[in-house]
Amino acid sequence: MAIREVLKNKMITVCEAKIAAKGPQVGLSFYAFFANKNDDPELLMEAATWWIMTHKLDHFEKAVKILALVKA
Repeated sequence: MAIREVLKNKMITVCEAKIAAKGPQVGLSFYAFFANKNDDPELLMEAATWWIMTHKLDHFEKAVKILALVKA
């Protein structure tokens, strides 16, 4: 499943910021790409589908792993 460019860019930005702040061992979930309110349910579901169905990832994954998958 391909993800929209806006989501891809958001994922890259968040992963790079988390890695810079906390190091390469930092983990995150797909919720890290969204505010604490559901202001874009379609994009949230796209991220969840990419994370859970396409890549079969655990709830928390290393940001470096997510960054590599998104950039691939």
